[in-house]
Amino acid sequence: MNPSFTIPLMDYRIYKGEVSLISLGKKTLINTINQYSFCIAQQDTEFKRALQGADILLADGVAIVASVRLIHGTKIKKIAGAQLHEHLLKKLNENGGSCFYLGSSENTLSKIIARLNTEFPNIRTQTYSPPFKTVFSSSDNHKMIEAVNNFKPDVLFIGMTAPKQEKWAFEHKNQLNATTICAIGAVFDFYAGTIPRPSKFWINLGLEWFIRLIKEPKRMWKRYLYYGPLFIASVFKEKFLVHTTTLK
Repeated sequence: MNPSFTIPLMDYRIYKGEVSLISLGKKTLINTINQYSFCIAQQDTEFKRALQGADILLADGVAIVASVRLIHGTKIKKIAGAQLHEHLLKKLNENGGSCFYLGSSENTLSKIIARLNTEFPNIRTQTYSPPFKTVFSSSDNHKMIEAVNNFKPDVLFIGMTAPKQEKWAFEHKNQLNATTICAIGAVFDFYAGTIPRPSKFWINLGLEWFIRLIKEPKRMWKRYLYYGPLFIASVFKEKFLVHTTTLK
């Protein structure tokens, strides 16, 4: 990624362009970052390396967007995994391209295919549901890579939940015969309709996180109420360091 399209945020380079500028030209690994993944990566060096190793790292959270503005005075847009997914599907449909969905359950994948056939009929699609486990075996990895490479998709969507999906994509990028590789997690369920995404009204207000917290408090409370303050502390520490350096 051209450095002019990124802006630094602590240990990362965040994409600051429009989603419409993301092309399908050359091999590209795309990941997203939000306050939760930032905090988890502070404790998980392998995850941090995977996020830093992405060719494009999208600001998928209002906290990341606000932090960039606070520290640098630069306004960037939040680009959620769902926006990236829609953008790439439209491009593939226009060009008669192909995509592969790696992850989730057979039920979710079948719902994705059914919707794609209606909304984007020009896209050739294949899927693979890997075993549900914390750590994949060498055999598991071989089968996943083989499934992808036999199809040779223009775009590979990976949905295994963070941080597993980002680590797997980064580790196997060079073995995968796919032009664009995206770790988009919950988008699989959003697009399949197995988990409803908050409406555009809440998304446009920057309150998608709040609605998800209300709907799934047991799963989301720690992400927002525990890691939120930790992230804010990191941001103000960085702001202080940048301000101090500027004064010198």
